[in-house]
Amino acid sequence: MSSNRKVLGLIFSNMHEETLSDMTKERTMGSVLFGGRYRLIDFPLSNMVNSGIGEVGVITKSNYQSLLDHLGSGREWDLARKIGGLHLLPPFSHVQSGMYRGRLEALYGVWDFIKMSDADYVVMSDCDIVANIDFDKVVEAHVETGADITAVYAKDVVSTEQAQQATVYSINDDGRIVDVLISPQISGACNISMNMFVLSKEFLKNIVLESASRSLYSFEKSILQARTHEYTIMAYQYNGYFSKISSMETFYKANMSLLNTDNRAKLFPENRPIYTKVRDNPPAKFAIGANVKNSLIGDGCIIEGTVENCVLFRGVKIGKGAVVKNAILMQDTVIGNKCDINYVITDKNVKISDMRLLTGSQNYPLFLGKGAVI
Repeated sequence: MSSNRKVLGLIFSNMHEETLSDMTKERTMGSVLFGGRYRLIDFPLSNMVNSGIGEVGVITKSNYQSLLDHLGSGREWDLARKIGGLHLLPPFSHVQSGMYRGRLEALYGVWDFIKMSDADYVVMSDCDIVANIDFDKVVEAHVETGADITAVYAKDVVSTEQAQQATVYSINDDGRIVDVLISPQISGACNISMNMFVLSKEFLKNIVLESASRSLYSFEKSILQARTHEYTIMAYQYNGYFSKISSMETFYKANMSLLNTDNRAKLFPENRPIYTKVRDNPPAKFAIGANVKNSLIGDGCIIEGTVENCVLFRGVKIGKGAVVKNAILMQDTVIGNKCDINYVITDKNVKISDMRLLTGSQNYPLFLGKGAVI
C-alpha cells in the first residue's frame, strides 16, 4: 500500500446468496467452489493481500462452517500474523447486534472490530465478482479526488435478467455518480457496480452509527441511492477481465470462460496470483483409452472415459466408457461407467451410477446438490 496509508479490508461472505440458492443452502456465497480449485472468497481476499492490505475482516452471517475450514488461520494468504492478519467476524458480535438485514447493519454489528483498527481507510468487497483488481490504485484515486465514497464499476452489456440482479450507476463527465439504479428493468451497455467500495474510516463511522440510530440497513438504498447528491460518490472504472455471479447461468458461464486461455491469463497473471487452500492431493491420473479435450482437470482426478469442455475439481472420477461434456463437476464427484453427461453441474460428493443419461442446456444447466446419488 503506497504512501504508508493504513487500509483495512472487509469482505461480506454472505451477500447475494439468493442468486445461487441451491448452492448456498449449506455454505456462504464466499464458500462456493469456482474454477476447479478455488472458492469465490479467494478472489477478493487475494486482491486485498496483493494490494498490500495486511488486515482483513471476513463478515459472516450463517452457514459459515465450510468457510472457516477453508480460511483457517489465513496462512495461505500470508495473513497468519500477530498484528493485523485475518479475522473472522460472526454475527451477534455485541449485545445490541443481531442477524443483519443488510450491509449497514452488518457493519454496525462488527463496529467494535473496525473501531480497534488503526486503519485510515476501509476497502469493502462482496464475493460475487471474480476479478483480479489492484485496490491500491482504487485507494489512491479515492484520496486524490477527495471523495466521500469511491465505488468500483465495470462497463458491460447485460440482459434485463442480469440487470435485475445488479446495481447500475449513472456517471457524469467528472466521474461522479449522479444516479443509482437498483435492480433496474433495463438492458444493454451499463455501468455495473462491482460491489467494491473505499471510504475513510471516519466517514464510515459517521454513516454506520447514524444509520443504526435510524434503523437503516441497506448501504445501496440508504446511502448510495438516497444521498447521491449529498455525498461525493466517485466512480472508479475497472477495465480488466471479470465475471459477475448473479445466477446459476452466469456461474456456469463464468466457469466455462476459464477454458479460454486468454481469459485465464487475464484473471491469473503471474505478478498477482490468486491464493487458495492447498491440499496434498496426488496428480490427476489418465487411464489408457481416456480422452480429454479443452478441460481443466484438478488434482487427484481419475479419468477413464471421455471429458470435453469441462471443469473438474479435485478427486473427480470418470468411469470407463463415460462421456462427459460441458460439465462442472465439483470435488469428489463420481461418474459411473458408460454414463452420458452433458451440461450438468454437480456439487461435492455426488455419485452417478453406471449407464445414466443426464442432460441440461447451456442456459439451464442441470444442477445436482451436495451428496446426491443418481
